[in-house]
Amino acid sequence: MKRIVILASGSGTNAENIIKYFKDSKSISVVQVLSNKKNAKVLERAKKLKVSSLTFEKEDLVTSDKVLNLLKSTADYIILAGFLWKIPTKIIEAFPNKILNIHPALLPKYGGKGMYGMHVHEAVVENNEKKSGITIHFVNEKYDEGGIIFQESFDVLESDSAEDVAKKIHALEYEHFPKIIEKVILQDG
Repeated sequence: MKRIVILASGSGTNAENIIKYFKDSKSISVVQVLSNKKNAKVLERAKKLKVSSLTFEKEDLVTSDKVLNLLKSTADYIILAGFLWKIPTKIIEAFPNKILNIHPALLPKYGGKGMYGMHVHEAVVENNEKKSGITIHFVNEKYDEGGIIFQESFDVLESDSAEDVAKKIHALEYEHFPKIIEKVILQDG
């Protein structure tokens, strides 16, 4: 059984979707949700779905080895689902090509520090992009620059607001993220 730990900072809709997707899996299990925010809604979702959850401080992730040691003892794969902090090199080195993230744009466009959530969708609309979509990628030492695993796009209509783009992005995230996680893990063996 391959074990997934999800790192999330916010509402946790993608985390919930992933947990539900693997609930009855014989080969993959979501064993824990970690959050850097004590009041993140993702913690309520994890509790409701009977998945262990913990919070941690920045120094637990960056300065000490507290998060690293926890991950080494519980995770085979780490999934970032709306987690906004940069992953330290020591964790990336401990989990080579085993940390996956989803980004709400077609990377390399609209990636990097500060480009998350509505910031991305507003930029897409402001720049009159004809397409947007999701990118699922491996995590490396730089924001949104790890190897791309999967992209899916849609047409951005002239009438689309940033909120409209966000709804389309969420639909693609829910449809594809769990399936791509499963595919990567099963191919990895």
